[in-house]
Amino acid sequence: MDYFDSLETRSADERAADHLAALAKQVVHAKASSPFFTNKLADINEADVAGFEGLAALPVTRKSDLTEAQASTPPFGGLNAVPLNTVRRIFASPGPIYEFDVPRRDYWRLARAFFAAGFRPGELVHNSFAYHLTPGGWMLDDGARALGCGVIPAGTGNSEQQVAAISHLRPQGFSGTPDFLKVLLDKGEDLSLDLSSITKALVSGGALFPSMRADYKDRGVCVLQCYATADLGLIAYESEAAEGMILDEGVHVEIVMPGTGDPVPDGEVGEVVVTSLTPEYPLIRFATGDLSAIMPGASPCGRTNRRIKGWMGRADQTTKVKGMFVHPSQVAEVMKRHPEISRVRLVVTREETNDVMTLLCEVASGGDGLTDGIAESLQSCCKLKGNVEIVAPGTIARDGVIIEDQRDYEA
Repeated sequence: MDYFDSLETRSADERAADHLAALAKQVVHAKASSPFFTNKLADINEADVAGFEGLAALPVTRKSDLTEAQASTPPFGGLNAVPLNTVRRIFASPGPIYEFDVPRRDYWRLARAFFAAGFRPGELVHNSFAYHLTPGGWMLDDGARALGCGVIPAGTGNSEQQVAAISHLRPQGFSGTPDFLKVLLDKGEDLSLDLSSITKALVSGGALFPSMRADYKDRGVCVLQCYATADLGLIAYESEAAEGMILDEGVHVEIVMPGTGDPVPDGEVGEVVVTSLTPEYPLIRFATGDLSAIMPGASPCGRTNRRIKGWMGRADQTTKVKGMFVHPSQVAEVMKRHPEISRVRLVVTREETNDVMTLLCEVASGGDGLTDGIAESLQSCCKLKGNVEIVAPGTIARDGVIIEDQRDYEA
């Protein structure tokens, strides 16, 4: 088989007609089954989603809406469209936001991404996403098993134990963050353990830089990435063509002007807004906070769905560093702890294959040890180590930027 299923090669007209029918049905279902959307879409009916323009007129739902709803109406804020006694697992994401899954095959639809990355039934996958409270491990685990692969539930950390397991069990593939694959391969070399059985990888949770992909290729591993969230499941994925990310068949994606619900023209960078067709958790026009853009044409691999350019930053300046989100509010907290600082900017760069954070701090005067103290606060607030650079007042531009991502996503 060249494709996961026939949905991937539908004509654009067929897909559009199918999606419009499914979207109208999902709006009706959400209103009837999810108390959150019963209220949010009270004035909306199926006829209002007769075209994509109608969908674009519906209100946007943001993560802050989920947090507020769940705080006032635990456990899921009325977002669930199934009874609580049908839930299989419950997870926690930053916010906090609580998500769930149900005992349905490939609930998050990750099997499609595994197939596009070259995984096939009967193979063994070493899964290094976290399994504890966070959903990443289970999402990839379920997708691999739905495809017919066995899974080593490795989780995070314990790199020596993980490479020993890889050397002994000889899995064909890896799933995890882009950075952690390098950790394991390097550790295997340090311990003289053979990890050459891994020839393919599906990664997510961080940027896969071209230089990083090339390095893995030199080491005999073909690495492709996917874009998925706990709220929505799979959104987009790479194929062997590695030209943009193909949208999943189980979601409808819009690119809108950040902070609004207004779609932008194809090719223009904007915020990714997703409507999920998952019946148990029917998110309608959910704003991810991520930036991307629609690419022209179809993928050379033959899959006909639209493509996005991949992750291009955060609409709210939040960025991922070493697979972890860093928020402007965390940077502001560092500043609050040190009254000597008049202005800050966190600059994120790339040195070889490593993310590097440098906190620029405007300080008129400060005593000995200030830099070390700020560095300790930075690690405490952001849960990541970073450099601190003291600069003179007036050095940092007054442009409202708190986090400046200088990493070259094309290099």
